[in-house]
Amino acid sequence: MPKYSIVVPFHNEEENVTTLYDRVKLVMEQVGESFEMVFVDDGSRDRTYRLLEEIAAVDSRVLVIKLRRNFGQTSALAAGFDHARGEMLVAMDGDLQHDPEEIPNFLARLEEGYDVVSGWRAHRGDNLVFRRIPSACANWIMARISGVDIHDFGTTFKAYRREVIHNIPLYGEMHRFIPALASWYGASICEIPISNPKRMHGQSHYSLTRTMRVFFDLLTIRFLLRYMTRPLHFFGTIGALGMLAGGGLAAWLLALKIFTGQSLMLAHGPIFVIAGVLILAGIQMLGIGLLGELQVRHFHTPTHRAPYAIDRILRLRSSEESLLQ
Repeated sequence: MPKYSIVVPFHNEEENVTTLYDRVKLVMEQVGESFEMVFVDDGSRDRTYRLLEEIAAVDSRVLVIKLRRNFGQTSALAAGFDHARGEMLVAMDGDLQHDPEEIPNFLARLEEGYDVVSGWRAHRGDNLVFRRIPSACANWIMARISGVDIHDFGTTFKAYRREVIHNIPLYGEMHRFIPALASWYGASICEIPISNPKRMHGQSHYSLTRTMRVFFDLLTIRFLLRYMTRPLHFFGTIGALGMLAGGGLAAWLLALKIFTGQSLMLAHGPIFVIAGVLILAGIQMLGIGLLGELQVRHFHTPTHRAPYAIDRILRLRSSEESLLQ
């Protein structure tokens, strides 16, 4: 079993595949420990998979996973993590904007005892308005929400202990919030500065729509960190407040009817309607909370659904493995 696994998702990166492989291999051979490279083709439409196939055919340390379509970066990383065999895992992008020569820095911090090591793009060359400012705002909000004091949640360049990353369900755009989710499990987290070289080949997959997705994911993370195992506390509180307010208004209207005999619909029709809506909405929120509790129970059952579909997996058997067969 390898000690280290380098997990890299690719999507239309034919210009970068071979160069990245050569640089990662050189760095890891200098580290001097057993390792593997897990390359995930996330539904590429160019020659990315063909190049990965050629690499896997000559290097038994390379595992290639081809997904049936483009599932997104989070799902591609989940596929790589699920099939990686190393005790420690390093995730990075396949566009060469993460420098493979910095991998030993991540491994050194893991060896010190940290569970998660996160990269920090301290000096970014991205567009100020569309990339850096939204990223800085999202990172500040995420740090306040999660209580994890790191500067850069968005970069993929991170390292994990196997037992930590396998406890975190990944879907949607959740890969950028792994440190926050890991903190919920009590993981120790540190941050190291990394370089952020400009993309030399290919096109960026970033778009402004991702900013909106990140905003909604922030709301999801806020809810997960506080109410992951007790959703009834959230929905039940709102429901109880609604029922209390609606019940109070209804009691006041009833008292008016009894002591004054006036027509409620003529004198206080809107308030009557508001009281009914508050009571019904409160009951609905309680019901949602109970359904959430059922989902939590289902979550803790030993079922596991992968957020991806694999087309094929390639790995060249080493000579040692062939002799054992």
